[in-house]
Amino acid sequence: MDDAQRAVLAEEGRKAAFFCANCHGERGVSRYGEVPNLAGQHPAYILSQIEAFLTGTRRDDFMQGLMKVLSERDKLAIALYYASSPPPQMKADAGAGAGLYEKHCALCHQPDAGGAETFPRLAGQQAEYLRISLRRYLTQSGERFSAPMTAAVTQLGEKNINAVVNYLAGAHAAPSGGSAAANGR
Repeated sequence: MDDAQRAVLAEEGRKAAFFCANCHGERGVSRYGEVPNLAGQHPAYILSQIEAFLTGTRRDDFMQGLMKVLSERDKLAIALYYASSPPPQMKADAGAGAGLYEKHCALCHQPDAGGAETFPRLAGQQAEYLRISLRRYLTQSGERFSAPMTAAVTQLGEKNINAVVNYLAGAHAAPSGGSAAANGR
């Protein structure tokens, strides 16, 4: 897909994402602490999460219902739109969280927390969303399924979750899905 096609689809995605904007924000920066930011996520990751809601491997009744109304083109367009949206830029408070992130998370989520095709961007993510998600993996509550994540969060431990969350909520990295070069990985 060339840049012109990506731009056309991203514009379609902006229009198709009108219902997403109610919670995830018009440009993908969430209005609510418990709802993830989508801005700057890799489009392949966004598509994988849409599929996870559709198959039930990621559980949320509201999101599962919304995903069912999207056409394949809508899904791709929305993913490209949010991938091209600038993520929030915040100043990192490294503290102990930086070392913990590097030890337990950076291998998959990248050293800059910018994510990749199969791993979400964590830099600049909503603190409350991160905290909820990490605790879900730790307690194996059933909303999210990933043996590697459960293992990593178990090694991280409950007492270190807030330090990593504080680090990530303030971290920033270059958007992972906004350019053709970034998508060639």
